[in-house]
Amino acid sequence: MIKKSIIAKFRVKPGSKVRLRNFPTDWTGTPEARKLGKETIKRRAREILDSNRDQLTEAQRVLYANDTYALLLIFQALDAAGKDGTIRHVMSGVNPQGCQVFSFKRPSAEELDHHFLWRYAKRAPERGRIGIFNRSYYEEVLVVRVHPEILESQKLPPGNRGKRFWEARYRDINNFEQHLSENGTVILKFFLHLSKDEQKRRFLERLDNPEKHWKFSPADIAERSFWDQYRKAFEDALTATSTPRAPWYIIPADRKYVARAMVADIVTSAISDLKLTYPRVSKKDQRTLQAARKKLEAEK
Repeated sequence: MIKKSIIAKFRVKPGSKVRLRNFPTDWTGTPEARKLGKETIKRRAREILDSNRDQLTEAQRVLYANDTYALLLIFQALDAAGKDGTIRHVMSGVNPQGCQVFSFKRPSAEELDHHFLWRYAKRAPERGRIGIFNRSYYEEVLVVRVHPEILESQKLPPGNRGKRFWEARYRDINNFEQHLSENGTVILKFFLHLSKDEQKRRFLERLDNPEKHWKFSPADIAERSFWDQYRKAFEDALTATSTPRAPWYIIPADRKYVARAMVADIVTSAISDLKLTYPRVSKKDQRTLQAARKKLEAEK
């Protein structure tokens, strides 16, 4: 397990003003990490990931059997930050029947005829399940904030699209998450914090490796030119929407093994904190089970 004091440094305190420059993208370069050395960190990160995967496998079984709570994991990041790989590595031991992953693309005509949260509400996890949003309704205050011309296709009533408009969207998101939380959904939100230099390195790797060409899109380079605007949009969104019920974690993503270990530890701890147990059978049902046992044992 990772020390809670370390994890706490990456949790956005509700009401605090986020400045991404105050959060490292490479945790191995921090003073406390340099004392350990990169090889030690890499080894321990793998051990933590393996341990948490085993714990998560059992925790997910109890979550499913208990059928009282759901878990919603939200991943947001700039391109090449490692969302897909983090989800794959952290959730590799979870029963697919108890886990749902959704990646939201451009909204359909039907979705545009509803409010911006509608299509996400439809995909909220059922009790007993883990739901993962690989990008989410936060795109509506990130990509749309950077490219406000998108609003023209959203069939919104006439009105000002200034500061109050975005504040209203943050408020809608907070109210939506509060509603989910009050009805048993545990919400964890992860921003994978990638440096511009590391993004460039990963883009070049995709271009150099034919097996990764499919991952590359010219749009990635176009969006990279809006780097500063995206950072500002993320800072505003993280500031406005990290709440006690639905906290944001700013995960240093330059080292994939660090990001995966941190996410796995946070997810496992969140389920463990629920202190769930397998459902107990009533005395009446116990008698039914005993009768079934006697019947089976009596068979020739």
